Amino acid sequence: MQSFTETMFDGHTQTLAVEEIIYQQRGVEQDILVFRNPRYGRVMALEGIVQVTEEDEFIYHEMMAHLPIFGHGAVKDVLIIGGGDGGTLRHVLMHPNVQRAVMVEIEPDVITLAKQYFPRICGDAFADKRTQLIIGDGCAYVRDTAEKFDVIIIDATDPVGPGKVLYTPEFYADCKRCLKPGGVLRTHAGMATEQNGPLHETAEHLRKIFTTAQFSLATIPTYMPGPMVFGLSSNNQALFTVPETMLAERLRASGIRCRYYTTALHHACAALPQYVLDILG
Repeated sequence: MQSFTETMFDGHTQTLAVEEIIYQQRGVEQDILVFRNPRYGRVMALEGIVQVTEEDEFIYHEMMAHLPIFGHGAVKDVLIIGGGDGGTLRHVLMHPNVQRAVMVEIEPDVITLAKQYFPRICGDAFADKRTQLIIGDGCAYVRDTAEKFDVIIIDATDPVGPGKVLYTPEFYADCKRCLKPGGVLRTHAGMATEQNGPLHETAEHLRKIFTTAQFSLATIPTYMPGPMVFGLSSNNQALFTVPETMLAERLRASGIRCRYYTTALHHACAALPQYVLDILG
């Protein structure tokens, strides 16, 4: 059996068995590989780095979408930067109060492949009438648009290479400008055990731009070598102290059944171990 080896960090690799190579081509912006693994199902890798798998995607996508939306409580307009596999978009659109989801993705081939090979992840999200899909540069979009959003989700690649621009103070400031009063920015900041420098920088940037920047953890098995740090930033302090009873009522009213997110986890995931607190400063 063939194998796929990911080397994202010096001295640490991840090898996945490959039952079948489904797709392998150069996209508009990146090298794209889709293969089938006996444990995780279909896997998509960009530039040799695992981006999504059928079997553990729910952890990441639920944490990206449901936590900020349930915390806000009155979300109508959502902006997603990246997220070409459609998973975050699908979870956003599960919320009946969401009236519009604008998604800006720079790599059109990822969307095409998601529709063809990952229907379990994207579902019918791209065809939903509330979806506005823009193929383009997310940095340019938030810099130039006059649109305002309740929630902005940065579903981007890691803070290395071309994706590094999505972790700059200028980009975060542009995102803040695009938020409605009381709005919230959802990000992932990197891996706690390996990306200490970028994590610390991201935390510093967000704390300078927003009144409150809270960080939390989740472990996604194929995002090596976990756990992943997520950020939640807003000038609305009430977002960070929503009672669990209120979160439970919002979850019940939505009719959404999650596999990872729970109302108890909503706040508990922000209880961080000391080494992560040290990194974040």
